[in-house]
Amino acid sequence: MSRTVREVTVEELAAARERGVRVLDVRSPQEYAQGHVPRAVNTPLEKLLAAPATAGADGVHVVCQSGRRSLEAACALEQAGVTAVSVAGGTSAWIESGRDVEGGTL
Repeated sequence: MSRTVREVTVEELAAARERGVRVLDVRSPQEYAQGHVPRAVNTPLEKLLAAPATAGADGVHVVCQSGRRSLEAACALEQAGVTAVSVAGGTSAWIESGRDVEGGTL
């Protein structure tokens, strides 16, 4: 990997969401259904890794449960030429910060 992927906090994600940033949740559909960052689009990691260039526009924020899968996904996106950041702590940190989720609770 030639590029270093930037990680952001859930506070930075919350601010970016207010600006309309696109959020990809790379967890499984089952995990996503249990609760996710509002308006996050579910794109399971395996699907994203198979075709990272199809993820869409630059400036995407990637989230998973704890931050490991989102870091892997953001690396793949960066290598495909898509500007991406990983959300440190993932959905767990989002929930622990007291923020709302859609689709259920974890």
